[in-house]
Amino acid sequence: MQLTSHPAICHDRGVHLVPADLSHRILDGELVCAALGALRECSDIDGWAQRFRLLADPGRLTLLVCIHRVGPISVTDLAAAAGMNDTTVSQALRLLRAGGTVAARRDGRIVRYRLADDRIAALLDQLSAEVPEHDQPSRHGQSRHPLNKATPHTERPGILS
Repeated sequence: MQLTSHPAICHDRGVHLVPADLSHRILDGELVCAALGALRECSDIDGWAQRFRLLADPGRLTLLVCIHRVGPISVTDLAAAAGMNDTTVSQALRLLRAGGTVAARRDGRIVRYRLADDRIAALLDQLSAEVPEHDQPSRHGQSRHPLNKATPHTERPGILS
């Protein structure tokens, strides 16, 4: 978008920025100036749109919340935590890796995923701030929610401790 200076003076005695294409009617030049200034400050609109596309899928968002909360985690553990199958988790992680949102680190035969985008981490911090304390896991990984009937992994049938 081409910008040009407009001769009208802002309240701060600055000059308005307005689109060079003046085919649009302007009601409040100061607001247009401020909005254009905001767009200039956020030069990565396409990058943010891509981040929001990745976050818009509930499955991918679930995986990101898990990764953000616990740090590097394997596909198998992530699938168990998210209630998804390994293949679905792997495909979602492939997209998240391609978008630069997560990074993989090999730990012997196991690949562990971690959050790689600090801006996404900041958004997930905001999401975590919305969760009531009783819904967050305790230090031992068990939910403190009174209706949670999950048992520790050592008591679940079919799982060896």
